[in-house]
Amino acid sequence: MSEMMTALQYRAAGDPQLVQVPIPQPKANQVLVKILGVSTCNHWDLHLMHGEPMFCSSELPYPAEIGKPGHEAVGEIAALGEGVQGWTVGTRVVTWGPGRGGVETGDYADYNIWPDDAFFAMPSNMEIAQAAPLELAMSVQVAFNRLTEWDLIAGRRFAVSGLGPAGLIAVQMAKAYGATEVVGIDPNPATHELARRLGADETISPTSDAVPANRYGARSFGSAIDCTPNVPVSIEYLMDRTREAVALMGVLRDEVRFSGRHWAGLSLIGYGSSGPAGGRNRDTGAKAWQLVMEGKLDLASMLGHHLPLTQYVEGIRLLEQRRALKILYLI
Repeated sequence: MSEMMTALQYRAAGDPQLVQVPIPQPKANQVLVKILGVSTCNHWDLHLMHGEPMFCSSELPYPAEIGKPGHEAVGEIAALGEGVQGWTVGTRVVTWGPGRGGVETGDYADYNIWPDDAFFAMPSNMEIAQAAPLELAMSVQVAFNRLTEWDLIAGRRFAVSGLGPAGLIAVQMAKAYGATEVVGIDPNPATHELARRLGADETISPTSDAVPANRYGARSFGSAIDCTPNVPVSIEYLMDRTREAVALMGVLRDEVRFSGRHWAGLSLIGYGSSGPAGGRNRDTGAKAWQLVMEGKLDLASMLGHHLPLTQYVEGIRLLEQRRALKILYLI
């Protein structure tokens, strides 16, 4: 094994470069993973490219850590650190996301260090594209934890606003958790066909009059989830048409108007952990992974573009131009 590897590093906003750095070595309870493929986390990638912090109160220092922001990854165990049990070199694995045990590097690299509890074993015949976006699925599952904890999906007409990658996952999860009807909402008609193929019973534009602004009308929703970047107008659209609860998936930056027409019976559910349902943790990742393993969650369908990491910038341009939902970079 060469002592050096290739990795991506944002030297400055708009300036991602491939650099040569030493291959990291696993410490106790860590594994060295040979990265095989990484799918974009669109918001992180675009924020780093444009120099805009992901969260309002955060900073975005450059140069960024090696390999960032890659974190939706599939790899193969290359070496075991001291004390690692239950894993063998050569096992193909997928990370569920957080819990990297203080490791500051990202997965846009030939190799990276993962804690020994940060991943699941993959079937040997599973395509990289079907597993790589698991971290995104885990993130959507966080919101569904709260909805299922309060029994707000089964038997209901359920709405998903925003049919990007998170919304397409939400459509499938709503079906898996027993929604009788799933309605996908997006102003871009190009997203509607894929949403219907993945289980949406109906797709509409938020500007249409298909669902009047009446929380108790015949076409209203029992519950809903907003999977846009938490655009207030999208959330308020759902609130005006939903009887019980609207859950938020994205990062909320602006104020949402919760008024007298909402207070009787409508809950606005923020993102995060709640009681035994849990948040961004291994148990939540395991729920999402089980849906993948059961064939109830198709992640590969949103990865229509597969590129080598040397074409990282070309992939980001496709995202900027909205010509791709997500990119899979093969390492």
